[in-house]
Amino acid sequence: MTQGTTQLFSSGFETASFVASSGLLSATWNLIADLNAETPPNENIFWKKLSNESDLTIIAFGTTQNRVQPDLLRSSDMIDSPFEFLCSKKNPYFSLNQPAMSLFNDHRQRLGHLKSEIDLQKPAIVTGHGVGGSIASLFTLWLIEKMGLSDKPPLCITFGSPLIGDKYLQEAISRSSIWNSCFLHVASHRDPLVSSFISNDSYRPFGTFLLCSDCGSTCSENPDSISRLLKEMSTPNQGSQIPAYGNIVERLSSKAICKGSDVPNIAHNLLQASLVLQLPALGFSNSQLSQNLVKDLEREELLFTLNKRKLFIPHKKLDEMKTYMAQLEWYKKTCENRKSGYYDSYKNDRFPSDQDVVMLVKILNNYWKDMVEEGEKQPQKEGVFSRTRWLYAGTNYRRMVEPLDIAQYYKKGGQDYVNNGRSEHYKQLQKWQEEDKKAKPINRKNVQSILTVDSCFWAHVEEALISLQKCKAAGSSVAEEQEATKRLEEFEEYVYGLLRSYKVSPEIFLKESSYMRWWNDYFRLKGSSHGSQLASFMKNYAMYEKGEYDFSHE
Repeated sequence: MTQGTTQLFSSGFETASFVASSGLLSATWNLIADLNAETPPNENIFWKKLSNESDLTIIAFGTTQNRVQPDLLRSSDMIDSPFEFLCSKKNPYFSLNQPAMSLFNDHRQRLGHLKSEIDLQKPAIVTGHGVGGSIASLFTLWLIEKMGLSDKPPLCITFGSPLIGDKYLQEAISRSSIWNSCFLHVASHRDPLVSSFISNDSYRPFGTFLLCSDCGSTCSENPDSISRLLKEMSTPNQGSQIPAYGNIVERLSSKAICKGSDVPNIAHNLLQASLVLQLPALGFSNSQLSQNLVKDLEREELLFTLNKRKLFIPHKKLDEMKTYMAQLEWYKKTCENRKSGYYDSYKNDRFPSDQDVVMLVKILNNYWKDMVEEGEKQPQKEGVFSRTRWLYAGTNYRRMVEPLDIAQYYKKGGQDYVNNGRSEHYKQLQKWQEEDKKAKPINRKNVQSILTVDSCFWAHVEEALISLQKCKAAGSSVAEEQEATKRLEEFEEYVYGLLRSYKVSPEIFLKESSYMRWWNDYFRLKGSSHGSQLASFMKNYAMYEKGEYDFSHE
């Protein structure tokens, strides 16, 4: 084994053995068998519900249809789609098998009543065979839409079910490890229905597949590996009759795992060795074909593992980012001790500590830009759940760091930051924060420690300074002066509105701050007779820092 490298291993054998011995396959198949033994009703979709003493609910679906055509229907073309929550900004649509979706929609009202009866505070299993498995998958997706943060994820177990969607559906489901783990598909190497759509590259598997043959079984959640194996397993000489899944389940439950000794001398490569061991369980011989297949599967497993490591993990580096935020907090405090707010200190760049902060800002910006980009890829419902875990940290970051980006923007001569210079990730973080209904009111007694709520506050200050210059400039036209005066009056109202709600940090009143520079120049321009609400407040602004300014009399 090469020192310093990570050896990968495919645990398909062990996972298959665990699933087979868990009793889940037997419990679900027995209910399907009971359902099939009953006289089929007039409806195209029928089901049987079983609840046991442990509060476990199992629902088995059946249909009168044995096959469906491979036509796909795009979600954007669906009327009143029940799966819109799977879409995201980066993945705005996906496609489902049209016949299965039509069958589901034809019975949506009945299925809706069944959905309302299921308590996801308790474990629930949804199952089905063949096309009934397709309906089980769609119904499980519908249950996921209903699932709350404290609910138990439903488990869908299908037997010999055809694929139901394209790669965009697979990507949407796989974005959530919880959602992807809700699906277990049992597929025999002799089942033509399972592989009926696999030649159509538009279809893509999702969830975990338990692939089985007369020799054994193995599991995989890698969609590329599953697709490749299903194609290899669907050769004409493997038969075309629907296999007896009851016998398969019985055999899997009782069969001991026997690891063959006919393994090539590749002990240095655990991943390749484990794959070679699994192929005979699917009926492959140790031929040149299987050797080529192992190489392809090995490559796909490596890619799958690498991509999995890149998946959206909100807390992966959040603690590290908190350390950088703490350093910024210390910088902010240091600036205040010098009687200069951290915004102006960073903009003026007079001290070595101002330069030290540049790298902190870059690191934090890169992290949160990646976080927002990944958050936009999340399906709508899962994205909301994920964002609530780190939205507080993202809001603090935006309020702390965006002023520093604003400082750099205006230092370089920029204008109208809000419309022309603001990064999209700041806009999205603010949008998510505004959509969140859990924001706590500000305690005026703690106003000294808050960050200004509007992270664009200093951009508005800079624009007010520009407007003030236009009012004072000798060459300005009457129209320009009137427009500048109007903007200054609007800025006064904006600042006063924030102050009334105690949403502004008292650091803006530090002697060398840009805000105080604006106010002193503006007050001189307007004259001592200027009697606006802000002018009245500024006479006693020291009371604001103590949380004692009385706005009620104004």
